Amino acid sequence: MNLTNTPEWQALLGHKARLQTQHLRDLFADDVQRFQHFSLELDGLLVDYSKQRIDTAALNDLIQLARHSEVESWRDRMFAGEKINFSENRAVLHTALRHTDFTPFPSVEHDVMPEVHAVRKQMRDIVERVRSGLWRGFKGDAIQNIVNIGIGGSDLGPKLATRALSALQHPGLNFYYVSNLDSAHLAPLLEKLDPHTTLFIVASKTFTTQETSINAHTARTWLMAAAMEEWAIAKHFIAVTSNPSKAQEFGIPEANILQIWDWVGGRYSLWSAVGLSVALAIGMRGFERLLEGAETMDTHFRNAPLDKNLPVLLALMSIWNTNFLGAETTAVLPYNESMRHLPGFLQQLEMESNGKTVGRDGAPLSCRANPIVWGEIGVNGQHAFFQLLHQGGWLIPCDFVVAASSDYPLPGHQAPLLANCLAQSSALAFGKTEQQARIELAAAGLQEAEIAKLLPHKVFAGNQPSTTILMTSLDPFQLGMLLALYEHKVFVQGVVWGLNSFDQWGVELGKQLANSLLPALNGDQAYDAQLDDSTRGLISYFRRYGNN
Repeated sequence: MNLTNTPEWQALLGHKARLQTQHLRDLFADDVQRFQHFSLELDGLLVDYSKQRIDTAALNDLIQLARHSEVESWRDRMFAGEKINFSENRAVLHTALRHTDFTPFPSVEHDVMPEVHAVRKQMRDIVERVRSGLWRGFKGDAIQNIVNIGIGGSDLGPKLATRALSALQHPGLNFYYVSNLDSAHLAPLLEKLDPHTTLFIVASKTFTTQETSINAHTARTWLMAAAMEEWAIAKHFIAVTSNPSKAQEFGIPEANILQIWDWVGGRYSLWSAVGLSVALAIGMRGFERLLEGAETMDTHFRNAPLDKNLPVLLALMSIWNTNFLGAETTAVLPYNESMRHLPGFLQQLEMESNGKTVGRDGAPLSCRANPIVWGEIGVNGQHAFFQLLHQGGWLIPCDFVVAASSDYPLPGHQAPLLANCLAQSSALAFGKTEQQARIELAAAGLQEAEIAKLLPHKVFAGNQPSTTILMTSLDPFQLGMLLALYEHKVFVQGVVWGLNSFDQWGVELGKQLANSLLPALNGDQAYDAQLDDSTRGLISYFRRYGNN
């Protein structure tokens, strides 16, 4: 489908020509109730998109574009359990994982809830035993350290949520996340941990992912050096996988294996048993509140009209910025220290889902799809890259994410934090005109010659679009809503661009090549002739100086 030939797209090009000449200062001057018209609140989560370079006419045609792209139909097909991930012949049912009622989902004919509830019960039993001290190591010691071994969605989601909700964490448990194949990630951790009090969660859908497998076997060897007996594995290892036979080969007993299903994509797996570390940190009731928050957003996404639908509106703002205003990146700027892993989580969610140039029909896309996603804690970013945001000349839409109340309240901290967040979004939007800068410099007592010299450096163009997402507090329910909001935003974008957002074939080529290069790195020179000159030269260097 050539999206750019549609009447809706052509109408949006007309709005682009009109709005490119308008500044956000003008848009706010033209509509004294712009915040009321371009913001939406759901159960304590407020999304303000009034600082986007959009007006009502353009927004209406963006909604028509979503309707033309059959967003509502694709949404309904996803929730009905159809195999919309056609390239892998899979349903997309991560929303079933946060279906909290004891009713069939997605349908009576195809009800996955009995197995979901069974695993949730298994999680509850483990969580209660570990948090109460009843789960004991091979020498009878209570568990004090939880190490999650995974990569991608098996690492980013639970790591984000555990850190985000750390204020609610069990005081007697410590949590660590290992993903990198580089031994510098695991080795220092093993040096400080006690094998008697450490529990490993190996989270791998296939249980064959190279990074996770190597790290898990190293952890196993470390444990066995202390325990000396195979039965100790059952005291210190849990697996989350769709391949239980592989986990059992590793030595993990069936009772310690929690299932995940092929209809759960890795980057959507936080809500499954992959979130076990989160449940151990905040308790099973806290984890259920996380699910309830996500389910609240699911219900909103399913039922709200497109013009009042938060995921749809977020997606349309991104499409507008990317395809019409020409933005190539998006900055994610959380202003809560506990949300420091949000940018990394969204990088995978957005770029692995929609980082594609071929549509569902196998033809090249007629427009550019997902922008590059990056970001940092907002306050830190102010002293790093915000200079470029303000005066670098690039169009970089920003998402500001902040909670109204602190999860670690200390007197005198929260109001300045919020002031910085709100000030930066305002400064990016409105900038500072030459006249304003001149008045400011004159008020400071500078003479005309000094003013003329400094004036070019004191002008801020502004007109940088941003969305501010304000939560009442950083609690499990609000976090669940926030993450589900972004999940559905990515889905809507994929539908409009004509993508399958649920496969990731681009990840596979590098994995295949890495496996094929291992013999050469291990010294088998027979492979050398098959390699390109650069790779051959680099391997030669490794053979001289590297270690295995």
